[in-house]
Amino acid sequence: MVLIVALAFIGMPILEIAVFIEVGGRIGLGPTMAVVVATALAGAALLRQQGLATLHRARHSLAEGRLPLTEVFDGLCLICAGALLLTPGFVTDGIGLLLFVPGVRAALRDLLGRRLVAAQPRSPRPDGGPVIEGEFHHLGEEEPGGGAAPVDGSRPPRVKVVPSEDS
Repeated sequence: MVLIVALAFIGMPILEIAVFIEVGGRIGLGPTMAVVVATALAGAALLRQQGLATLHRARHSLAEGRLPLTEVFDGLCLICAGALLLTPGFVTDGIGLLLFVPGVRAALRDLLGRRLVAAQPRSPRPDGGPVIEGEFHHLGEEEPGGGAAPVDGSRPPRVKVVPSEDS
């Protein structure tokens, strides 16, 4: 995780500078600056349009009694997309534009959803109840004529649970 953060804060500016130099060398300073300003303006317009649509879908979900999880995720992606498009740079603009594409957001949501589900701890019991480690001993019930009652399901067996020593 630390490596990813280091790459993001150190590698991304270096990559952006390299792309700026390359693009500026090919199309010139003026057109390069115009593209940077145009992507910021386009990002603001896209953010407004898709953000309002997402807010409308979230309200509709709430009105139907459903949690708007998809809409919340889309809203977070749109906020990131807007921030990336407002940040000067061609690489961040490309990533920001990708986050405005609904199919890309859906794929990202599915990927992160699978990762979150896989990261959840599993209960060792199928019903999710607590597991109590220990040993048990049948106590049995005395029959009127002596001896223990059969354990055939007609009566629940009496048991005594003794915690194991490593519990």
